Amino acid sequence: MSELKVNKVSPRSGTSFTLGDSGDTFTVPSGATLTTTDATVNLPATQTVTTELKTNKISPASGTAFTFGDSGDTFTIPSGATIANSGTATGFGGGKIGQVVSTTKTDRSTFTSTSFTSISGFNVSITPTATSSKIFLMCSFSFGTTSNVYGGIRFLRDSTAIAIGDADGVRHQATAPMSNSVIARAHNTDMNFLDSPNTTSATTYHVQVKVNSGQTVSVNSSGEDENNTDTGFRYVSTITAMEVLA
Repeated sequence: MSELKVNKVSPRSGTSFTLGDSGDTFTVPSGATLTTTDATVNLPATQTVTTELKTNKISPASGTAFTFGDSGDTFTIPSGATIANSGTATGFGGGKIGQVVSTTKTDRSTFTSTSFTSISGFNVSITPTATSSKIFLMCSFSFGTTSNVYGGIRFLRDSTAIAIGDADGVRHQATAPMSNSVIARAHNTDMNFLDSPNTTSATTYHVQVKVNSGQTVSVNSSGEDENNTDTGFRYVSTITAMEVLA
């Protein structure tokens, strides 16, 4: 075996030349460096690396997308490794929770309105990341009333009532009932609803209440709201919105 030492190899004519023949192997020995500066390396359509490939960035050869592997392939993220996503991840299946926001109301307030009225300080705002996202609402509402109350509670998305019963005559459309014949007792109502706002704009969900004429509903207390050590209590009400990714 002989050795050829040269500082530059150029084609005899044209702008390209062939290095070896099909089946030949060219070895870059350990400790040697193969450097390309502002050059383009054209690899075959299929390139096999049997050990380890290290690179700081992978970009498509043309266009803005490339395929990672083939159908049936499995790519393993080892323990302790992290995938950091600063963009939008798609195609990973639905049902993932994108974000959760919640509001807890701890103070007491009262209402006598015969039309649906929003409860001050008891709403939650969320900005969906995609129009295909759904918003899962959960509400735990603590209340007390005067006697013989016929009332209702409902969800409101911005200015639109949602999760309400069908229209029927002059009956009121609500999400859940709010009635109590014993004023000394407080009650709790839970409401859940999966909403489809179809927007990426900030969306605010409210809870509204109404009662029949001459009656009162108390939020976070009994209707009587006794101030004593035996029967006096204060409660909390919560509303939570979770973005469910498509």
